[in-house]
Amino acid sequence: MKLLDRVAVITGTSPNIGGGIAEALASEGASIVAIDAIAENANDCAGYIEAIGGRALPITCDVTDEKQVAKSIAKVSETFGKIDILVNNAAFYNKKGVIDMPYDEWLSQTGVILGGAFLCTKYVARSIIDRKGVGTIINIISTAGHQGEPGNVAYSTAKSGLLNFTRSTAMELAEHGIRVNSLTPTATDRSESFDRAERWGRSIDRPEDDIMASYRERSPMQKLPRPSDYGRAVAFLASDDARMITGTDLRVDAGAIAKYWPWEPGKQASPQ
Repeated sequence: MKLLDRVAVITGTSPNIGGGIAEALASEGASIVAIDAIAENANDCAGYIEAIGGRALPITCDVTDEKQVAKSIAKVSETFGKIDILVNNAAFYNKKGVIDMPYDEWLSQTGVILGGAFLCTKYVARSIIDRKGVGTIINIISTAGHQGEPGNVAYSTAKSGLLNFTRSTAMELAEHGIRVNSLTPTATDRSESFDRAERWGRSIDRPEDDIMASYRERSPMQKLPRPSDYGRAVAFLASDDARMITGTDLRVDAGAIAKYWPWEPGKQASPQ
């Protein structure tokens, strides 16, 4: 197990990406701290990991509230004695463009994605430094953070900001033995998330229409990643296998960002 005896804090632990990452790190031996503003997400994630024999702690926390973040990180240290891994994944969707988005909604969305990563990184890094330990921090980006997505201005901007936040904090924290990297997901196969929600004991309605079909058709690999694909990549970045990697973005996007923009995979030859 790559992460045996390590303690991983994950923000945003719905059955989708955050839940997939939490389960992947637990499968590699890590104790999991599931932090979410929605108590059900934190409790269900941690409860499932404990039910299958892992160690987990649920914490309900608004990552934009500095007092709550400080208290939550202190609770982790009191419970487990240390923190080794932080995954900044907390986010929410509010697809609006610059013309239509109210300023308070801009502040709210960028506050969770970028401000939350700032606060969690600040307090986890302090905890690691105070105990003279080493650690890793992984920020979850999005292909929207690399490209110009219309009508999604706050999400895209905040995710893009996380890329340079990753580089900046990687340089600042290197001397303290803390590596900082990011991982870029893309449009995600939803079937595994529904399976996970059911395993967590939730009653769900699976949509009849495959709303991800258009994304799959545009993917160079003609398929989409699953949350577990991101989880395995995060486990790698958090492990000693990546001990010389810092300030880097790992894309798990089925080739989406590398694609030449006029090319429609599966429909035509690559344009000259």
